[in-house]
Amino acid sequence: MSQKTPPSTIAVNKKARHLYELSEFLEAGISLTGPEVKSIRAGKVNFIDSYVEFKHGEAWLLSLHVAPYANAGYAPQEPDRARRLLLHTREIAKLAGLVAQKGLTVVPVRVYLKRGKVKLEIALGRGKKLHDHRDTLKRRAEERDLARELA
Repeated sequence: MSQKTPPSTIAVNKKARHLYELSEFLEAGISLTGPEVKSIRAGKVNFIDSYVEFKHGEAWLLSLHVAPYANAGYAPQEPDRARRLLLHTREIAKLAGLVAQKGLTVVPVRVYLKRGKVKLEIALGRGKKLHDHRDTLKRRAEERDLARELA
C-alpha cells in the first residue's frame, strides 16, 4: 500500500508572523526552472520582503530570493525574478478581491515539498501596528515566565 509522507518543510517565513496577522492559508504551486528546484531542495531560499501580486488574472510571487544553483551549467539564473503561482481562477479572484477591497496583503509563509513537488503556503495578512507588536512580545514574555514557574 502507499504510505502518506508528511510534507517536508524547507523554509519558513518567521517575519511574516511578526509583521502580519495571518488569516486564510492556501497551498499554491510555483512555476520554477530545474536549477531553481534543486536550489530550493538545498534550502537556499530567502523570504525577505516577498509578497504576492495579482496581474491580468494571475498571481505572481515577487522578491522571493532563490540562490543560483552552483552546478546549473551555462543557463543564466536570476535569483529575484517574479514567479507565477499555480492557483485556481476562483482562488485568485477571491484573494485579489480581498486585497483590493480591504487593504490586505498576501504573503508567503513557508516553502515545502509535497509528493516531490515544491509547494508554497500563502496567507492573507493584515499589517500589525506598533502597539500590536508590543502586545505580542508582552504576552510571549508572560507565557515564558509562567512556563518557568511551572517547570
